[in-house]
Amino acid sequence: MIRQPSHLSYVQCNRCLMDTSDPEIIFDEYGNCNHCNRYFLRVRSEIRLPEERARALSAVVNRIKDDGKNREYDCVAGVSGGVDSTYVIYKLKELGLRPLAIHFDNGWNSELAVANIKNALDRLKIDLQTYVVDWEEFKDLQMSFLKASVPNCEIPTDHAITATLIKTAREVGTPYVINGSNVVTEGILPISWVYYSHDLRHIRALHNQFGTVPLKSFPTISLFSFTAHILTGRYRMVNLLNFLDYNKSEAIEKMKSELGWQYYGGKHYESIYTRWYQGYYLPKKFGFDKRRAHLSALVCAGQITRDEGLSELERDPYADNNLAQDTDFVIKKFGITQETLQNIIDAPNKSHLEYSNSNRFIEGSSSLRNYIRNRAKQV
Repeated sequence: MIRQPSHLSYVQCNRCLMDTSDPEIIFDEYGNCNHCNRYFLRVRSEIRLPEERARALSAVVNRIKDDGKNREYDCVAGVSGGVDSTYVIYKLKELGLRPLAIHFDNGWNSELAVANIKNALDRLKIDLQTYVVDWEEFKDLQMSFLKASVPNCEIPTDHAITATLIKTAREVGTPYVINGSNVVTEGILPISWVYYSHDLRHIRALHNQFGTVPLKSFPTISLFSFTAHILTGRYRMVNLLNFLDYNKSEAIEKMKSELGWQYYGGKHYESIYTRWYQGYYLPKKFGFDKRRAHLSALVCAGQITRDEGLSELERDPYADNNLAQDTDFVIKKFGITQETLQNIIDAPNKSHLEYSNSNRFIEGSSSLRNYIRNRAKQV
């Protein structure tokens, strides 16, 4: 494998859409990158052959049903109003399971996301429990990540969702947490663009340095507790879409026709903050376009062509999604000025590893990560 030195000119993968906007990208002798090479390894390892999927899915569903007998709900599932989570809820109902839908409201829901959740759950007759975060606490934590100049400013939301799902599952008496994460359409994302959302030590470090509001009610789970829940079977994550022949465009059309679901314009754009963060903040400050990773996965999955992906990247998400208006909304909601935001964007970019973290433990636990993936595959 040949690492592309940072001082060399722009290079793009011959197979997917990833490029040297990931400073750690590596190309092989065929011009293919480490991301798509790893994608195909993960598919072979984590996705069953078509003839095995139905049997594996049936085994998982039957186990959840058996373990959930005499309980009101046999599993919990997070819903955001987006494609993957809504389709998961749709399939759970179709499979005869009794999920409790959980929504983490961080204050950034778009009206379309709220309508999608309501329409889907009303038609499917699935109960919903919503956790509304304390806005002053959450705003302060989100601003801490922005002030820290690190790339993954979605960590507060992602961490809180996991903590909320695990806590709620325990309360209703089930270990099964069903989610929409999947290898086929999400199997590419450079680690240099993100960081581990379950690193509570890192979250607290950034908040202690840049925050001012005590986190009294923000949902958290320590890395030790998170690991213990997995190892003891108290938390059994089920990546349902990995058991299906999941095609995103087909899922969208089915939800439109059967659930009254409406598309919102991009990956995770059901959240106003995520839409602004991915479409404006990341490209402006870091030069990262997360569409490149999302579309690369779809190219590798054969769900779009490479040319279609390249054409999509030529579209300006800023213009197509009213991100100028979003920026004004973000400034107002955070209670900051345009100058403050610009200073944040202009500040030197930082790696998450420049702040206190548990990365050494996480990275050193490759066997644990494999165990987690195998548990998600086998339940």
